[in-house]
Amino acid sequence: MDLVYKGKTKDVYQDENGQTVLYFKDDMTGKDGVFDPGENQVGLKVEGSGKAGLQMTSFFFEKLNAANIPTHFVDSDVEKREMRVKKITVFGKGLEVICRFKAVGSFIRRYGDYIEEGAELPAYVEVTLKDDERQDPFINEAALEALNILNADEYKEIVDLTVKISEVIKEELAAKGLDLYDIKLEFGRDQETGEVLLIDEISGGNMRVYKDGEYIEPLKLNGYMFDN
Repeated sequence: MDLVYKGKTKDVYQDENGQTVLYFKDDMTGKDGVFDPGENQVGLKVEGSGKAGLQMTSFFFEKLNAANIPTHFVDSDVEKREMRVKKITVFGKGLEVICRFKAVGSFIRRYGDYIEEGAELPAYVEVTLKDDERQDPFINEAALEALNILNADEYKEIVDLTVKISEVIKEELAAKGLDLYDIKLEFGRDQETGEVLLIDEISGGNMRVYKDGEYIEPLKLNGYMFDN
């Protein structure tokens, strides 16, 4: 396969048939050897983390595809840590979309004067620009339109898809006795049809999950999902 792009936690290849293949590495984002999904640098290498990330990603993408929710997922080989996906284009230089069910993390740091930590939120959606240098700044609908990153219809579609997808994932976790507090998703356009698609991955590093009020570390989440 030909290497197309070397990322922090995944490399992008093109195979002999011209298909796009994502390779899940054991590199994880963090700082000083401590895992942190919000960090913009590789902080540690954990054997098995790439396979675990792809296992969960494949599980959720297969559920979403079966529910006729548009994604870039084609198929995967968990043992090889490879996922075949549709060719896509990103919005601008990339967007991250957060769906919040509980007030934690940066939300409570910003709005703590108005809400208690852990309080319920109504599937609240926020958008950030993927920009390491500027620490992934938040951006609203008007600015996204003004900068020609997306239009009003695409914004509404992304918000609606985010809530729909997040609810599916929340229900799957709840079936295992787990509580989804928030989740980070990414979207792009199908290169051939222009359809808005869920892209990237859906793994423990993308979400905050709790059980009986206790935070579940991302690398331990697969155990709860698949070992019982």
